[in-house]
Amino acid sequence: MSRLWRASPLTYLALVFAAVLSIFPIWWMFVVASRTSDAMGQLPPPITPGNNLGANIARLFDNTDAYFLTGLINSVIVATTVTVSVVFFSSLAGFAFAKLRFRGRNALLLVIIATMMVPTQLGVIPLYLLMTKLQWNDRLPAVIVPVLVTGFGVFMMRQYAGQAISDELIEAARMDGCGTARIWWHVVLPALRPAAAVLGLLTFMTTWNDFLWPYAVLNDPANPTVQLSLRALSDGYYQDMSQVFTGTAIATLPLLLVFVLFGRQIIGGIMEGAVKA
Repeated sequence: MSRLWRASPLTYLALVFAAVLSIFPIWWMFVVASRTSDAMGQLPPPITPGNNLGANIARLFDNTDAYFLTGLINSVIVATTVTVSVVFFSSLAGFAFAKLRFRGRNALLLVIIATMMVPTQLGVIPLYLLMTKLQWNDRLPAVIVPVLVTGFGVFMMRQYAGQAISDELIEAARMDGCGTARIWWHVVLPALRPAAAVLGLLTFMTTWNDFLWPYAVLNDPANPTVQLSLRALSDGYYQDMSQVFTGTAIATLPLLLVFVLFGRQIIGGIMEGAVKA
């Protein structure tokens, strides 16, 4: 049995090959970001960074058509607010659906699951009309409020709470005099921490990379998200690819930073969920 689970040299070779294929596009992005646009047409293409990164970053933030710094700040505000809200409300709702008994619980859960089957594009026009009536167009609340809670987050936390938290533990907390709010804070939330880390990462990545909905409601070019700023860099007859790749590299850094800071909790949550399944 030990020989069956032992990795062969071919396995390591396949893993190294897969890692190179995964990392090379990111590396190439930073290489072009540190060079001039001529690097895109060189044969063979350069694979080492150049010395033009500082100049490219300075030109990027001086570009008055993209408002890249504003886009970065707006995306940080939107992605952070949405992530905290989704994790907070999803953990509350997941705990309620998994451990509390109330009338209509299963029917309401089916409705939430049904919302996951509706394509996002179908809700753009109704949501846009609602934002217009609220006079939120060209304002960040129009991007934040519609996604403060998601059906996927509620369903994910409900499934995890049903497996990670025993009924006996909740009953013991009630016998000690804890109310529902204290049970959620002191018992449920620590147990949901691995799943919350995974949900937080997925939510942050999805919100940070979202383009369609911000493009629909943020028509003011001076108030973009980072994805709209990247689109502005690509407009026009002439595209400065070094500037585009510089903006893309900077826009990728927050995602890499989040994964580096919370990678252990995220991987632990994924592995723990796999073991429980």
